Amino acid sequence: MKNYFDSIAQKKSFASDNNSGVHPEILRAIEEANAGHVVAYGDDPYTGLAKEKFREHFGENIDVYFVFNGTAANVLGIQALTRSYHAVICAEVAHLNEDECGAPEKFTGCKLLTVDSDDGKITVEDIQRHLHDFGNEHHVQPRVVSLTQATEMGTVYSPEEIRAIADLVHRYDMFLHMDGARIANAAAGLNVSLREITADAGVDVLSFGGTKNGMMFGEAIVFFNPELSRDFKYYRKQGMQLGSKMRFIAAQFVALLSHDLWRKNAAHANRMARLLEEKVKAIPGVRLPLPVQANGVFPVIPPEVIPRIQEKYFFYIWDEAISQVRWMCSFDTTEEEVNDFVREVREAMR
Repeated sequence: MKNYFDSIAQKKSFASDNNSGVHPEILRAIEEANAGHVVAYGDDPYTGLAKEKFREHFGENIDVYFVFNGTAANVLGIQALTRSYHAVICAEVAHLNEDECGAPEKFTGCKLLTVDSDDGKITVEDIQRHLHDFGNEHHVQPRVVSLTQATEMGTVYSPEEIRAIADLVHRYDMFLHMDGARIANAAAGLNVSLREITADAGVDVLSFGGTKNGMMFGEAIVFFNPELSRDFKYYRKQGMQLGSKMRFIAAQFVALLSHDLWRKNAAHANRMARLLEEKVKAIPGVRLPLPVQANGVFPVIPPEVIPRIQEKYFFYIWDEAISQVRWMCSFDTTEEEVNDFVREVREAMR
């Protein structure tokens, strides 16, 4: 069986941090949790300990729910804040808008109001353009602003930027949601705690990502005001995200949030992205329009070069109109792999 799997193992790519394996400490945590019987559906000691770990990082006055994937974390987190006549403001490139197959609209009934952005981020001024017609039954009512941290274009919001948006949102009696699929990379890049860019900055609900940072599966929804999650257990059940063997999600989070593993994994991925940036920017014909602030590099390269590189390495074209590609690094990306990839890029560019 080992030889069979060896034969189908692919060379590491720079396509997505979802393509990486599972961190060894996470695998050990799953194996250690696989002993004996415990009560199902989250009433087990592993889930209790995982929730304690979240409180250590985000504060005591929170409520945490575990789900299987990021789509569920985003959609159900927003559903808890909205009615069908509400609207959610987000960046046009947000995963919520581009890559959820319409799930936010289907399950919440809300309209997404999008904002164009050159760097993936939205500003107070962008949001204000959508803040009108409150109380007018002919128009959807803005209710939630969703920020992605780090953004789909590898940029990050500072704590001050988040606080400015939170203050605006709360002034209009709205809520601030954060898609934190890569929040670990953002915190590591900013050299701040998880709490500094969430609870302390005014975020109301967070989708906390684990899968992109070394976990096998599982995300968390963190409510910074438990009043907002009063009926959330019903939303999770109706959303088909209540895991019977919850301990195997929870045990992963215990490992990830212990001994700074979340930060070590993210910081390494970020460091490999910066190394990749440093090396490819020296190649004639490669243009880097965006700063590398997390674990993604978004270069613009000649279109005829892309298929040559893709013969050996899998990665995605980000914006075909300008020939921009996306190269992602993971917790297990090595310097040797970066150097090998850069050699292929340099050779293809000749």
